Amino acid sequence: MANAVLDSFIREALNRGVTRERVKSELVAAGWTAREVDAALGEWAASDIGIAVPKPKAYVSAREAFLYVVLFLLLGVVAWNLGSLLFALIDTAIPDALDVNPYAVEFREPQIRSAISGLVVGAPLFAWLALHIAKQRRTNPAMQRSRVRKWLTYITLIIAACTLIGDAIALVYSFLSGDLTARLALKLLVIGAIAGAIFLYFIRDAERGDEHDQAS
Repeated sequence: MANAVLDSFIREALNRGVTRERVKSELVAAGWTAREVDAALGEWAASDIGIAVPKPKAYVSAREAFLYVVLFLLLGVVAWNLGSLLFALIDTAIPDALDVNPYAVEFREPQIRSAISGLVVGAPLFAWLALHIAKQRRTNPAMQRSRVRKWLTYITLIIAACTLIGDAIALVYSFLSGDLTARLALKLLVIGAIAGAIFLYFIRDAERGDEHDQAS
């Protein structure tokens, strides 16, 4: 309620031609904090047409939240199963002479089947949903301001960045300790490639979104 009252007052004051500095000073004198006033004034664009012009606001849509959450869940499914499949293939191509556990070999075939199943189901769904959302964003620029998309994008970037850093640390540690085998190096390369591809894709998406916000 307080924000609605504040927004209403600012809109009315700007419509009457009161300067932003005067509006802020009067509101602060009335007990509003400078941060509250600056945030409320930031919702209105400077204009010379005589009335207050609202800026576009970020929003949360239940439908878009559903689409983006499913998209990022599918991304996790694809990344996990791709890594699992490549790990199993590496283990098959470069067996570990020290690994005498019979269950490890028996588990490898189900691991490959499980990973392929996840990719066969997850990859097409992810690709279709990503293209669908991209098309929606082109036809409806307001989707660019979706808060759910921004939060999930940056959470994904944080996870990918942490994975890349951890992967690099593991690589250096294994090299310094003399435990860096071809098998381990390939697995670290797989992790780095998957995390790096995800990071590069979403950092570009985040930058495009930030440019759109600044242009708005």
